[in-house]
Order: sequence, then structure tokens, then C-alpha cells
Amino acid sequence: MRSSPADQGIDTGTPLILVVDDSPDDCNLASSLLIESLDARVVVVRNGRQALAEIARNVPALVVTDLQMPELDGLGLVEAVRADYPNLPIILMTATGSEEMAMRALEAGAASYVPKRLLAKELVNTVENVIGTTRRERRRYRILECITHYDCQLELENDPSLVPHLVAFIQEKMLRMRLCSENGKIRVGVALEEALLNGIYHGNLELSSELREDGSNRFHELAAERRQLEPYRDRRLYVGIFLTPAEATFRIRDEGPGFDVSKLPDPTDPENLLLASGRGLLLIRTFMDSVSHNESGNEITMTRKAE
Repeated sequence: MRSSPADQGIDTGTPLILVVDDSPDDCNLASSLLIESLDARVVVVRNGRQALAEIARNVPALVVTDLQMPELDGLGLVEAVRADYPNLPIILMTATGSEEMAMRALEAGAASYVPKRLLAKELVNTVENVIGTTRRERRRYRILECITHYDCQLELENDPSLVPHLVAFIQEKMLRMRLCSENGKIRVGVALEEALLNGIYHGNLELSSELREDGSNRFHELAAERRQLEPYRDRRLYVGIFLTPAEATFRIRDEGPGFDVSKLPDPTDPENLLLASGRGLLLIRTFMDSVSHNESGNEITMTRKAE
């Protein structure tokens, strides 16, 4: 097992990101987005074997990789990185035809994914979220190692900016209670953030995922409007956290009208991987050990067993 800057608790400032893809067009698009929006340092290679050689020379903050490549594909790269660099996060770039491989890569340890058709819209935010989880609150842990169990109830207003801070708070406690590794912490953080934001946006504010598809800012504009209007304004998100050395349980309930869970596309079916409406639930079910909803569809319960 080899160390990385994240292993050592070092905040590397400007992130070094490795982009792996045999398509020059996709490489150029991903690189330009990361350089222009994040001021990142980007290294580009064409396949998984080149990626492993580059990582051995200089461990990046994050890897963004295609799945279908010659010599060593994306799944093989995820498996190899997971073995030698368990704390190095990987984001997949998925295209039509690679859904089944993407599912296997997520199960093998990838932190998240972005459909290639949504790279321009989603890549930067996804990279920011994943890198952010590896940089937060690294030195305030020692007292948490003494906790034998933790039980907390929160009531949140509909402010999405609170979500990353709550996720970091939970991750910190899970890590210090030895419920997860650094890689597991990232995956739990992604699942929690998806569930919390779903409760705010789709539950309390009743916004449809379809609003994200047209490339406009209408989704976030409408969210800002509804946060000031009744009945959305007064709704709250209720979060229950229960941690023991054996497992972590999370219960998230919104005050929206709920939905028919049976009508959701099956997030375990690779054919549904590229659907915007199922992305959050797919990540939640992949990264948590058990997931259930109440009958009205406004409460989700997630359990993650200790690693």
C-alpha cells in the first residue's frame, strides 16, 4: 500500500488531476474545464497502464478516467489504484455502452461518475465535491476515537450550503470511530450528500430532475425562489445519525408530499446509469449496505457497516 498526499494529511493547494482517456476530444474537454474552472494542474494519459506509471511518479489529488480504453480499461485501473493507493479518489466518465462496467467500477471503489454527455455541466462540480471531502478537518480527530456510540438528531432549513458541512461532520466522526477508511469516507460522503440534497431539492422544494436537463440555470433559480415562498419556506429536513463501532445508520426525512418509490427507475440496472433522475439513488445504493424508504416516500434510511 503506497501513500499519497491525502494519506499524510497534506493540503496540496492547487490540485493535480490525472485525466485518462484515449479520446483526444474528451481529454481536451475535461482538461480545459478543470484548468479554467479550478485552476488545476492537469496531466493527460491515454490508458490505464500509462495512468499507473504516472501515479507512481507523482500521486495526484484525483483521477478522472474513461472506462473503455486499450491495454488497461477503467475498471482495471480502479482495481489497481484501490490496491496500491486506497485513498486516491477516482471519478468515472461514462458513455453509452459502458454502463455495466461503470457499475462494477463503482462497486470496486470509484468515488463518483459523470456521463460524458454532461461533462461540461457536471464535471467541475463533481470534482470539487470529491476533492473537498479529502481536505476537510484533518486534525480535529483525537477525541472522537474515544466515542463508543453517537446519537444525534438535526433539523435543517432548506439551505444546500449547509450540506457539505454536515457531511464533513459525519465523515469526521465515522473516520475517528474507525467505521471507514479514507476511501470509504469519500463514498459515504457522496451518498449522504446525494440523500440530503434530494431531501431539500426534490422533497421540500418539489423540484424535478428534468429541470437540470435543458442546460439552463432554471433548477437553481427556482430553488432560490421557492426557499422564500410558502409552503416550501417553512419546511425542514430532519436528519438522524446513529453511530456504533459496528455500523452507521442515517435517517433523512423531508416535509414534502413524498413520491411513489416503486415508480423510480431501477438504479441497479446498468441501462439506467445515464438517467439524470436515478443518479443520486444509484450512488446511495452502491455506497451504502442497505437502503429503504417509508411508504410515503419522504424518508430514507441508510446503513453502512464498519469496514
